[in-house]
Amino acid sequence: MARYADLSSSELVRVCAGSKDEEAWTEFIRRFHPVIAAAVLRTARHWGEPSRFQPEDLIQDAYLKLCDDNSRLLRSFQPRCEGSIYGFLKRVAANIVHDRFKSARAAKRGAARTEAIVEPMQMDPKTAAEGSFDAVSERLRIEQIDKILIEVTAGKDQERKRIVFWLRYRQGFTASEIAAIPGIGLTTEGVESMLMRLTDMIRGHIKQDEN
Repeated sequence: MARYADLSSSELVRVCAGSKDEEAWTEFIRRFHPVIAAAVLRTARHWGEPSRFQPEDLIQDAYLKLCDDNSRLLRSFQPRCEGSIYGFLKRVAANIVHDRFKSARAAKRGAARTEAIVEPMQMDPKTAAEGSFDAVSERLRIEQIDKILIEVTAGKDQERKRIVFWLRYRQGFTASEIAAIPGIGLTTEGVESMLMRLTDMIRGHIKQDEN
């Protein structure tokens, strides 16, 4: 397991793509389950019908989708930066939930009455174009912060700290929502404390570079 735990996120995804290596997938689940579970729970709440499906079933559907067709989605994934896998997995999980609720609603009311749901965190259309200035600038800014984050969180708990940080500052999760994610293992106060320390460390690092 240690050999997979030492891989970067992009390297781990490449190993798992099209592979049935049990140890690699165990590390995949350990590392990415909080992101997948959080996206499922947040998207289900967006529909306002949390009792229609069990969260565990929706999470399982997300993993099945990732494994479908010899892990076609993972094989097609092209990382733009080390942290881009988190956004990718969030979109996959959110789409699964949207599809399940849409299908259920269509079956109940008829397809013509199915409501279109827009994901709350969808990028503004003006910046959605891959080559737009705003999109490129945002990606560069995120890459810069993530490099600093990797440096200041070096150690065995690094992956959890990065997940917590980006769930808050990229995905907009509250501290209580992050604490409720299976696998995070922190109270709301613990999440708030971690975010405060990480933010202070990143700001301190940036100030050092400016001096």
